[in-house]
This record gives sequence, structure tokens and C-alpha cells, in this order.
Amino acid sequence: MAKVTFHNHPQPFYQSVKKSVDQYFSDRSLKKTGDWRLHLKTLILVPGAIALYIFLLWGHYPAWLGILLSGVMGLALVGIAFNVMHDACHGSYSRHKWVNYLFGLTMNALGSNAAIWKIKHNILHHTYTNIDGLDDDIAKSPVLRLCPTQPLKKFHRFQHLYMFPVYAVSTLLWVLLTDNMKYFSRKIVTTDMKMSLTDHVLFWISKVMYIFFYIVLPIMVVGVWPWLLGYLIVNGVMGMTLSIVFQLAHVVEKTNFEVAGDVPKQIDQEWAVHEILTTANFAPGNPIITWFVGGLNYQVEHHLFPRVSHVHYPAISRIVREECKKFGLPYHRYEWMWQAIASHYRVMRQLGRPLPVLVNAN
Repeated sequence: MAKVTFHNHPQPFYQSVKKSVDQYFSDRSLKKTGDWRLHLKTLILVPGAIALYIFLLWGHYPAWLGILLSGVMGLALVGIAFNVMHDACHGSYSRHKWVNYLFGLTMNALGSNAAIWKIKHNILHHTYTNIDGLDDDIAKSPVLRLCPTQPLKKFHRFQHLYMFPVYAVSTLLWVLLTDNMKYFSRKIVTTDMKMSLTDHVLFWISKVMYIFFYIVLPIMVVGVWPWLLGYLIVNGVMGMTLSIVFQLAHVVEKTNFEVAGDVPKQIDQEWAVHEILTTANFAPGNPIITWFVGGLNYQVEHHLFPRVSHVHYPAISRIVREECKKFGLPYHRYEWMWQAIASHYRVMRQLGRPLPVLVNAN
């Protein structure tokens, strides 16, 4: 495993911003975990997804409505991932560990695995953000070059054209390939992965249940071709939405990249400053996007305070922005979502060419 450490003593920026955010919660007697806003989302998204599933299997409707509702179901499932699973797996859904654990298993219901996700996301991505060789989020696919230190292949020249179809199949790859590769190799990129006996049992039980509820039962009820069309639409919507939202946070023009390398390396800045330099917000003033993506458009706040529920991010973003200004740090943000998508497109096009890649433009 590549060894990367941060210059974390002292940590003046993190100590200051943490003190200010803690004071915000203390002054208002607020808990940092989710509140009624998150619970209401859960009551909308989870029963909504179940109702759509039941109706698509046993309802009577024309083909066009089935296609439309399959897309809506994909949005409902990805909404559960953004809002419920993400907070729960970070331990910010509830102050009760068992509640976080239970709702974190919604990741298994979506076809992936909560235990693997916690290692690759909570530990590796949040600690080593945008560090090639450690961060699994920029090592997603051999057909995509997601940072300038990765090998350049001839076909990468066209990746800005084919990246969206690749994103669309990403949830299918979870189920059929990537989770299994990580499980059997016991590695995530170069990091060894340890799982408990309970994790192993749940891995296999949830995979079998996924195959039954998403493949076998629908084929038995509606037939092969209607199932296949609906299944591809659901996963296409899920994969595209998930991938775009996560890529807009880190693979854009304003963010930095690092490389782990084969020898121990120390990054000459504190961890929190590294997170500021490698992360960007998008559409922070759009309440509809904020609601749907579970506050993941406030990625700067999320990376600094992953144990704080996303429902608090809009409020504490003002504090983080002021702290960045005080310490002379950038606060990367795109006011509109289309600006972030355009920036990601330009970066992917640049990364596909044997030219200097400008990935740190402000």
C-alpha cells in the first residue's frame, strides 16, 4: 500500500473552522445528526420506491408509462442513496449507532454493499481525496482517465464523448463486477480490506436477495423483455445521476490532484486544507438540487464534517466560507450546476489529450 501522510501539526485551519461550527450547534442547542427534515425525506423516498416497484410489477399501464415510471424509480433509488444511505453510512443520520447501521444497509438494497462502501468512501476517499493510487473514486474505470497522473491511452481522446454512457452503466458494474472484485481480492485500489463475519454473511445474503427481487421475480411477473428494458432504465438513471453528482465535486477545473507513488510521501499541508483544495461545491443556492442530492452539492462542508448531517450544510457553509477567507484559502464553488458539468466535461477532454492539463484553474 502506498503511504501518504499529511503535515497535521499544528492544524490551525481545521481547529478554527471546527471551533466555529461547534459553536454554531452549541449556541442553537442543535444536534449534528439528522432531524425531522431528514426523517421526512426517508418517509417520502423509501415508501415511494417500494410503491413504484410494486406498481411496475403488478399494475396495469401502457408501455410509455412503464418506461416513465422506471426512470422515476431510478431517481427514487438514487435519492435514497444520496439522502438516507449516505448520511447513515457516515454515522450522521442518527445519534444511535444501530439506526445508522440499519439505514446504511439501504446500500445493499440498491445492489452494492455498505461494508465495502464505508471502507472505500469513508476511509479512503475522505482521507485521501483526489490522491491517485489511494482514492477509489478516481480509479473507477480502466476506460476513463480521471486525473493527470494516470496512464494516457489512445482511446482516452474520446472519453469526453463516451463518459456519459460509462456513467450510465456504473450501478450495473457495482452489482456484476466491482463489488465482487473488491470482495474476492480483499483490496480497494492498493489498500487491504478487512470484513467481519457479519459483513461476509450480509454480502452474500444481500446479493442473493438483489438477484431475486430485481431479476428473478420481475422476469416471472412481467417477462424477460419488459423486465430488461425497465431494469436498464432504472440503472441508467441511477448510474448517470450518481456519477455526475460525485464527479462534479472533485473532477473539475478548480480542484487539485496528488499521486501516492511507490514510496512514502508527506503532503506539506494539513488534511483539512487538502480537502479544501481538492473539493468543490455546485449549485449551493438551489434548494431543489440540495434536497434531492442530499446536500452533496455542499461537498466542501461534507468533506470537512462528514459526521454532520447534510441538512445542516447550507447553514454552516457560511461559516466555512468565512474561515477559508480568514486563512487565505480558496472556497471552490460553481453557482450553477451546468457550470460544474461544463467544467467536468472540459477536464475530461483535456485529460484525454497528451497536453498539459490545467486542473487547478480558479
